[in-house]
Amino acid sequence: MRVCIAEKPSVAKEIAEVLGAKVRRNGYFEGNDYCVTWTFGHLCSLQEPHEYTEKWKFWNLSVLPMIPSSFRIKLIDDEGIKRQFAVIEELFNRAEMVINCGDAGQEGELIQRWVMTKAKCKAPVKRLWISSLTEEAIKEGFDKLMDAKDFDTLYAAGSARAIGDWLLGMNATRAYTLRYGNGKNVLSIGRVQTPTLALIVDRQKAIEQFKPETYWEVRTDYRGGWFSYAKGRFTVKEEAEGFMREITPLELEIKSSERKKAMEHPPKLFDLTLLQVECNRKFAFSADTTLKVIQSLYEKKLTTYPRVDTNFLPNDIYPKASGILKGLKPYATLVDPILNGGKLRKSAKVFNDKKITDHHAIIPTGVFSYDMTPDEKRVYDLVARRFIAVFYPDCEIANTTVMAQVGEHEFKATGKQIINPAWRVVFPAASNKQSDENVLPVYEVGEKGPHTPELQEKETQPPKYYTEADLLRAMETAGKQVEDEELRDLMKENGIGRPSTRAGIIETLLKRGYIRKDKKRLVATSTGVELIDTIQNDLLKSAELTGQWEKKLRMIEDGTYQIADFMEELKVMVNELVHVVKCSPRKAITVEVAEEVKNEEPKKEKTPRKKKEPAEPVVLKCPKCGNGDVIKGRTAWGCSLYRKSCDFLVPMEFFGKKLTQKQVEALVLKSKTGVLTGFKNEDGSTFSGVLRLDDSCKVVVDKK
Repeated sequence: MRVCIAEKPSVAKEIAEVLGAKVRRNGYFEGNDYCVTWTFGHLCSLQEPHEYTEKWKFWNLSVLPMIPSSFRIKLIDDEGIKRQFAVIEELFNRAEMVINCGDAGQEGELIQRWVMTKAKCKAPVKRLWISSLTEEAIKEGFDKLMDAKDFDTLYAAGSARAIGDWLLGMNATRAYTLRYGNGKNVLSIGRVQTPTLALIVDRQKAIEQFKPETYWEVRTDYRGGWFSYAKGRFTVKEEAEGFMREITPLELEIKSSERKKAMEHPPKLFDLTLLQVECNRKFAFSADTTLKVIQSLYEKKLTTYPRVDTNFLPNDIYPKASGILKGLKPYATLVDPILNGGKLRKSAKVFNDKKITDHHAIIPTGVFSYDMTPDEKRVYDLVARRFIAVFYPDCEIANTTVMAQVGEHEFKATGKQIINPAWRVVFPAASNKQSDENVLPVYEVGEKGPHTPELQEKETQPPKYYTEADLLRAMETAGKQVEDEELRDLMKENGIGRPSTRAGIIETLLKRGYIRKDKKRLVATSTGVELIDTIQNDLLKSAELTGQWEKKLRMIEDGTYQIADFMEELKVMVNELVHVVKCSPRKAITVEVAEEVKNEEPKKEKTPRKKKEPAEPVVLKCPKCGNGDVIKGRTAWGCSLYRKSCDFLVPMEFFGKKLTQKQVEALVLKSKTGVLTGFKNEDGSTFSGVLRLDDSCKVVVDKK
């Protein structure tokens, strides 16, 4: 028997369907000599400090730094997780082979490897590595299963990342909380979140400290074309006014007119960050919303794997491109001209094996469905149009530069005209609208005549607050302002965070109360500003230095850097960090307590309270999709991804009986309740019964 383990139930179901494992069991699918089971994200985590030694149980500055001699993993303390893990463990014990079908990336590898390690998997392991969930991709992946050892360095990089986050997060958070948290508030420090916060704080300070300066610009209208003074702005008003008086009575003479044709390439295909940037600009989506939407489209088989950091496609996708284009039914009027126009275009700016990392750019799969939410339709449209556009010819434009002279002074006018729109026809007309201001009249060299100058008073402008789109770009380039697409591509290896984690980092800063949203702007709170001002260690808050750390993690993944060397660097850094905090003078940071961290108080060395602490609320993972949480609404309990990618619901009242929180918890965690009384028939008579979830996770009642 071969056991496949996927990262979530919905993916397991797709794989099981293709493999012919169609019998639903408790926690897995079975059939055709396969068992297909699943995790639902992380089932395991690194142990907590107190699980290594009793002295780390209490928050005490004297016991820092906490550096375990070796790191251990544990099963997360959750009944649903324990139950699913028991199923996995039992299947592994019977398996002749295990096939790791986790998400094809660093985090996916880590999640599954930890589970296999905890379950003491002894069977040989193969790896399924696919970029979409279409039947064709799954079959092709199983035909080309890879050896698990080929991904050992990927796992090593994931482990190093997790251990690095533990060492830095646990030690820095405790150190700064104990020193500056006023004894009652947690100050969360993170390897990626803190330099990201520093970017926002530094930008905000630059805005607040900015002093505007007034300047004057002179431009003149000659036959409908605007010419600007070639030497730029004036800083003294009287000089500008004197210049105006000098040039007004003089004629303007055309000295040269140069028209150069140029070609504009289609826009790049999307990686995750570029998609998040575009969705934030066009639809005001948060990075987290975009990630959830594109993940849902991936799970619906409509787009390829989303957590990617490349804009390129491998050459082996090119033969499949025609089939993918034919599957984009609503875009037939855009697709037909390129399919019927001979051989499909193949550009090195799109197809380049050397630019492929774990996966290729996000593209449609060629499978189409109208079963999309409004947000999914918007995101799918962006992805589909980008893919179609790369097969269109380059757009032909003409850049015109006209030089003129008024007396002894040079003026310059520039214009741009679209001669052949080519790929621009793929995009909505609004984005292709050419400003009339850019279209210059035809000028003859030597012609001259009167002109109409004007003096404009302006002020220098401060930097702009970060939007999520701007911040994602800054994280991608370690805070450097880079407009050039190709240069930005080269800098990705030094970016902070990974494409899949950046949205979560922004959400964490919001939940911690370190930043807040002001419309589309991200604004640092007083807590965020004071925290960054307090941190002396540059590595903690420097995007550039943290980006270098990210590069080393990628080198571990490539096999060009040893995890042991990385761990030594980590230990040295954590020791230095704690030493600096211990030697710093105490002060209290103003904490704007966010809802998520109100109850996160540091443990102190006190006699334990006799009062029983209130029980932690049970986190209910959705039994249908395994991705969202089951939360209480007005009329029902339902998946947090309801109306997005999941339709799981438990009504508050069923057959006339109002359900309690505990009954819903039993139903979600155990797939059934005990015997309940108080159900009502249509005639008003009552009966007892057991609520359970059927194979499609619908609530049904079995009368007793």
